[in-house]
Amino acid sequence: MDQKTTMAIEERNRHLEQADRRLIWHPFTQMKQWEATTPLIIEEGRGEFLKDIYGRWYLDGVSSLWVNIHGHRKKEIDQALKEQIDRLSHSTLLGLGNVPSIELAERLLSIVPEGLTKVFYSDNGSTSVEIALKMAFQYWKNRGIEGREAFVCLNHAYHGDTLGAVSVGGIELFHEVYRPLLFRTFRAPSPYCYRCELGLDRQSCSMACLERLEEILKEHHEEIAALIIEPLVQGAGGMIVHPEGYLRAVRELTRKYDVLMIADEVAVGFGRTGRMFACEHEEVVPDFLCLSKGITGGYLPLAVTITTDEVYSAFLAEYRELKTFFHGHSYTGNPLACAAAVASLELFKKENTLEGVRKKAGILQSWLKEVSGLSHVGDARGIGLIAGVELVKEKDKKEPYPFHEQIGYRVCYRARERGLIIRPLGDVIVIMPPLSISEENLQRMLEIIRDSIRDVTEE
Repeated sequence: MDQKTTMAIEERNRHLEQADRRLIWHPFTQMKQWEATTPLIIEEGRGEFLKDIYGRWYLDGVSSLWVNIHGHRKKEIDQALKEQIDRLSHSTLLGLGNVPSIELAERLLSIVPEGLTKVFYSDNGSTSVEIALKMAFQYWKNRGIEGREAFVCLNHAYHGDTLGAVSVGGIELFHEVYRPLLFRTFRAPSPYCYRCELGLDRQSCSMACLERLEEILKEHHEEIAALIIEPLVQGAGGMIVHPEGYLRAVRELTRKYDVLMIADEVAVGFGRTGRMFACEHEEVVPDFLCLSKGITGGYLPLAVTITTDEVYSAFLAEYRELKTFFHGHSYTGNPLACAAAVASLELFKKENTLEGVRKKAGILQSWLKEVSGLSHVGDARGIGLIAGVELVKEKDKKEPYPFHEQIGYRVCYRARERGLIIRPLGDVIVIMPPLSISEENLQRMLEIIRDSIRDVTEE
């Protein structure tokens, strides 16, 4: 490369960095801090790797925010999109149908828990949850049952950032500022065994947190439209893995007290836990299943809210009765996104993706046991190819680091210097690689995380 070309590339890169800091407001980012740093700008992807504008390659350890399944530039999905572009890029579902949305609905309903029969499209996890909340609320109204206007959620829950989703969220750091705008909810203890809200020990507690949940349902079930839960893993709350049997018990309680159940599998769906859907681990069939993130393999925004014939039938009426579900989005059922999703589902079969996840999950579980021995790892937990490593200042006391020290951020930055992109949740280091990651690169990723934790916490 000659000097003139090199100078042009350097000038272009400086311009991109300056323009990013000047023009773009990044999500979940304190921009004062961002403006004082040089941003990492990604230009290319391949497999489980991302390349920045300087030509440096990084392992994508966060699956581009938990969405990438089969790797970047997957030829089968690329080809499906190119073929769909040649036919149709978008056509509304308001008053019309389109071919890819029908094909995807057929495929989804063939693999979700039996009893889920109707697909409603939207474009991201927050909207899929928002739709479930509105449907659950209107379901009771349409049946002529008044007073069912509240919801039950868990502490440490995260269901998205629209106001309905925030209303059923349980992370004070994210949600407290919006409290005056939110609707009424009942909050049950999270089964966060490492930091039990009830001060109990997992070995002897008999999941007492379920008793608190039942107290809420018993007293207030006639006021409650639905309970919402992230099955098996509370993601943004800190990769909190629920104890075995908890999800099934929650479903039994909702049936006992005639409360609808919303399963938010936006983060855990599409193979992350080793099953296609987390609900399958405990044979749970919810009234609503919310899916997004990995649905298109990490290519395009798409979400679905899948529900039952029972819920759907409550909206069937004469037009004059006004029982229609008045909700929709401009890009609902977008043909490009649906085509990508169909191609992604085909890859699950072609490449035996779930079998690969279960094999690699064994590698991750062995590593979690190993890293638990580090002096500042309080808890290391995970299922499938999802894990969180919680860092603490004092291990015996479970004392967290002061918030301002940004220990989790510093560990992730050190990992980046070693060629790995990850993001923390506070001081929980998140492990969420593409499901297609090779065993070799998974091992490499885990070694980088271990070494980075040591560097930052033991320096």
